[in-house]
Amino acid sequence: MIHPIPPGTRDVLPDEMRELRRLRATLIDAFEARGYGEVATPAIEYAEVLARGGGRPAEDAYRFFGEDGELLALRSDMTVPIARLVAGRYAGAEQPIRLCYVADTYRVVRPQRGQMREVSQAGVELIGGPAARGTVEVIEVLEAALDAAGLDRAVIGLGDADLFHHLLAELGVGEEERSRVLARLATHDLVGIEDELAQAAGLAEAQIETCLALAQLRGGREVLRRARELAGGAVERAIARIEETYLELEARGAAERVLIDLGLLRDLGYYSGAILEVYDPALGDIIGGGGRYDGLLRRFGLDLPAAGFALDLQRVHVAQMEAEARRAEAAR
Repeated sequence: MIHPIPPGTRDVLPDEMRELRRLRATLIDAFEARGYGEVATPAIEYAEVLARGGGRPAEDAYRFFGEDGELLALRSDMTVPIARLVAGRYAGAEQPIRLCYVADTYRVVRPQRGQMREVSQAGVELIGGPAARGTVEVIEVLEAALDAAGLDRAVIGLGDADLFHHLLAELGVGEEERSRVLARLATHDLVGIEDELAQAAGLAEAQIETCLALAQLRGGREVLRRARELAGGAVERAIARIEETYLELEARGAAERVLIDLGLLRDLGYYSGAILEVYDPALGDIIGGGGRYDGLLRRFGLDLPAAGFALDLQRVHVAQMEAEARRAEAAR
């Protein structure tokens, strides 16, 4: 008799488990080679701590009452727990602080869409030190991790979390309408973005076209020039930050697999400044993401700039198998 498991969960059998264990070790080795020390945090946190971090909405977390009536929650990402850990245990430490992890996270999802409730992540957090230099370092560590996993065709998208916030505010889009547009942008729903903009009060057709054009701009440095032509001063601060990061990556020979993507927006509330997404053509889906979260540590009493990324281990594993099959086919 087969007993079902909850939708959005899966069993892992020995062959795949061995491969995943090797992948975990490979990624941790890549992180440690760059000076990042591995940490672990509890799967269960106080719900108030996760809410203070401003990550995923409270309704996306599995919450329950402890034996003494306190409201607890399963962590839905690792950045907020590590921010809590650093604020409490590393307040006087030399900076920057470099930490890495492999951990399971849990979130309320819609399993009928193929989303997973339990996601294994591998990532790093760089806390303290100059912001621009930190962004470049995080991207370089991400590139090293992708290389170690054999994902030679993976692309890193580089955008800015504030670009559309500033643009929509400049255009006079109200806060509630702005939130709906940004939610559509986070899921790369261009049709939905156009619908939301069309319903926003006071927006002219030319302004809607500008927003849609910006959301589809991706490429090299030429993208930044085009963005300035389209939106002018409303996006200048975000464009300048992207340009500074990209020029430094070019100078360090690390820009080859980085694609400037002005339509990027992460669905976590703590991001500020540079944001990242990782795509692999073998999978046709996002396999990881990250960015800057310079205000997050302040919520826990330690005001430090920070950046990081997380890779979805299951998706990385699938992309890795596809890459190995492609290389084996090419060798025949």
